[in-house]
Amino acid sequence: MTQNILLKPFNSEYNSAPFSKIDNKDFLPAFKETIKSAKAEIDTIINNSEKPTFKNTIEALDFSGEQLDRVSSIFFNLNSAETNEDIQKIAQEVSPLLSEFSNDITLNEQLFKRVKAVYELKNELNLTTEQQTLLDKKYKSFSRNGANLSKEKKEKLRDIDKKLSRLKLKFGENVLAETNAFEMLITNEKDLSGLPDGAKEAALQLAQSKNKKGWLFTLDYPSYIPFVTYADNRSLRKKITLAAGAKAFKGDALDNQEHVLQIVKLRHERANLLGYKTHAHFILEERMAKTPETVNNFLNDLLEKAKPAAENEFKSLENFAKQLDNIDRLEKWDSAYYSEKLKQDLFSLDDELLKPYFKLENVINGAFTVANKLFDLNFEEINTIDKYHDDVLTYKVTDNTGELVSIFYADFFPRAGKRNGAWMTSFKPQSIKNGINERPHVSIVCNFTKPTQSKPSLLTFNEVTTLFHEFGHALHGMLANTTYPSLSGTSVYWDFVELPSQVLENWCYEKEALELFATHYKTGEVIPMDLVDKIKASATFHEGMQTLRQISFGLLDMSWHANESSEKIQSVKFHEVEAFKSTQLFPEVAENCMSTAFSHIFQGGYSSGYYSYKWAEVLDADAFDYFKEAGIFNKNVATKFKDNVLSKGGTENPMILYKQFRGQEPKPEALLKRAGLIK
Repeated sequence: MTQNILLKPFNSEYNSAPFSKIDNKDFLPAFKETIKSAKAEIDTIINNSEKPTFKNTIEALDFSGEQLDRVSSIFFNLNSAETNEDIQKIAQEVSPLLSEFSNDITLNEQLFKRVKAVYELKNELNLTTEQQTLLDKKYKSFSRNGANLSKEKKEKLRDIDKKLSRLKLKFGENVLAETNAFEMLITNEKDLSGLPDGAKEAALQLAQSKNKKGWLFTLDYPSYIPFVTYADNRSLRKKITLAAGAKAFKGDALDNQEHVLQIVKLRHERANLLGYKTHAHFILEERMAKTPETVNNFLNDLLEKAKPAAENEFKSLENFAKQLDNIDRLEKWDSAYYSEKLKQDLFSLDDELLKPYFKLENVINGAFTVANKLFDLNFEEINTIDKYHDDVLTYKVTDNTGELVSIFYADFFPRAGKRNGAWMTSFKPQSIKNGINERPHVSIVCNFTKPTQSKPSLLTFNEVTTLFHEFGHALHGMLANTTYPSLSGTSVYWDFVELPSQVLENWCYEKEALELFATHYKTGEVIPMDLVDKIKASATFHEGMQTLRQISFGLLDMSWHANESSEKIQSVKFHEVEAFKSTQLFPEVAENCMSTAFSHIFQGGYSSGYYSYKWAEVLDADAFDYFKEAGIFNKNVATKFKDNVLSKGGTENPMILYKQFRGQEPKPEALLKRAGLIK
């Protein structure tokens, strides 16, 4: 019998994950075995006859379960980017085991006793800032998660956590199944009127790949977005928009309404059990914002400033659609279409004009060049390490002395086993152990337009900023330089984690950066200055409406999670309509519901945290102002950002780190000015 590959040292180049050698059947036994060995490590800490110290308790705890963490990261990344029925089945079985194991640690009285003993001596221990942060974090991970509960309440907590782990998985599976299930086959070429050639060719290729005649459109973003943006056929735009908005909201086997209500109810129950008013009170205690009141005030203050602009933009869009096509009432399926037409009218700027300058390979190299100029990083594509799909690109990242900084995976195209959207993740964290600085293995996953027979992958400008956004997260992971794995890279407060990603998007609007990579895929001509000027001029186009949209998502999140009577909510749709009232511009669509597919808050880690995108925009606008003052490639400012933000992870309070970089607290005016909401 061959030994399970996941239970042996990988012995691969750079200790990379041996994807091609892993069989799905390996995962469940590997999880069971690594949970067992992680428990043994915890027992060793508990049974240590020496008195508790920072090293033998706190540090030992942070480095425990490394093999389990590695198996988990490989498995759950595959479940997001390359899943199938087998993997989904294993996930349903494994998630309660992991939830149980996590509770075995946080509810372990003897372990908590040792942690508490060290915590009570913290002022006498002469700890570094990072060690103090780790001690605080470890103590809170017990005290905030039930260590002080009675035995009966601890059992209740375990039960809630098991149920939640299954519900969140099921929620995500349903959204993916719904995304994959919808197909719109067009057989009459007239119905393609308005669509760019690239979108038509991609749809033709997709239909051929499924042995169908005609042009096939799906809910995958590279198919969906061009259709709703350019298709002249209003009834077909309506059909695909309604399908996107009705994901997991059809009252069938894939419906998520009950899952939403159950998740919200259980989160509320869990928070109450732990002594908090709501789930949001529990979550926000460990965020920069601290309280639901702060978040709601922040969102409502932004709403007050953005709403007049958004209403004016909406009115002018309505008038434009009426003049152009005699549209009496602007609907959701008209939004992208007429916005694009109006943008072309106002700025003579068409995404299709820009796309030839944004060949995917050039944009990737552009992101690498920006990282090199700012942070002295070098990227070399390598083919000597395993990958989980042929589409994945693999790179070795080094500094200017040739030292390994990171291994980097990039996965850019949609496919059936991959959820929609874009994200950054890691297969191996950074830490320093026994004097060895273990370097991280970082990955970004996107869903961009695939190359066709006649064209390479050409990105819309929105896709360009998405790539830079995820790459900003990746830099946060790659440049990590902390001792402890739980404080490394993106392991920071959730409303701080978007700063590195959002700040990097700013380079996409700057002539000095665009000239490095925006070259025509056929002629090699650098993007003309007038197009760069138009990109900059249009950067705040419909910013009021965009801001209102983000605020609406943040308010919806808070309405589910900061509501003291959330467990009494009976109708997902009714609740959502109420939450959206203050931000609504378009007429309500009865067949649609956002919550049933709002994966950020019901499957991912953004519950009570969606506001953090706007919160981090305040930080990123202020931070980029600093770069602009000195020059966008100024080495001094870039080094300060690397040393105080990117490399520091969660080793210190984020506001302290930000002030060490910037020399001051962030000013909200920078964001409002950039958005054109104040002069």
